[in-house]
Amino acid sequence: MSLGHISDHELWESILRGDQAAFSYFFKKHWQSVYTTVFFQLKDREVSKEITHDIFLNIWLKREHLEILSFSAYLKAAGRYHVYRHLKKEKIKPVAFNEELGLLEDYACENEGDQQLSRQELENNVDEVVRALPKRCREVFILSRQEHLSNDQIAGRLGISKRTVENQITYALQHLRTMLKVISIFLF
Repeated sequence: MSLGHISDHELWESILRGDQAAFSYFFKKHWQSVYTTVFFQLKDREVSKEITHDIFLNIWLKREHLEILSFSAYLKAAGRYHVYRHLKKEKIKPVAFNEELGLLEDYACENEGDQQLSRQELENNVDEVVRALPKRCREVFILSRQEHLSNDQIAGRLGISKRTVENQITYALQHLRTMLKVISIFLF
């Protein structure tokens, strides 16, 4: 049976039956996208490879208990989860008791790494939503929010009316708010 012509769901059915060839094909088909998702966050080739292999190993070992409806969404979420888990593990350091630490009670303590990870994830989600906007709407939004051009400057550059610019920005912001609400529901 040629695996190149079957859908992911048919492939998954074969994997559930323990078909190693089907799993091997599934791995080759999706490995690069999982690796890219992980590497984008970590910027470390070796750790990204290890995490990617761990994700596929977990899929094989737990295949009988998994219910995957969307392979791309599942793999992307698994990649983000493993990255988060890796970063959390890397930040753990032994705590040594120091009597002088009691003097620091008055100062607020913030977890900058966690804040940076949250900020990076938000930026990635915003970028993903912006990439999904229609072409003209995306152009207007980027010129407005990233290049900080005025509505008049955008209208002049793109040869459209100022009102069209305003409408495109309004649509982009509404779409962005809606999609970020949806994403936050799935993350938390």
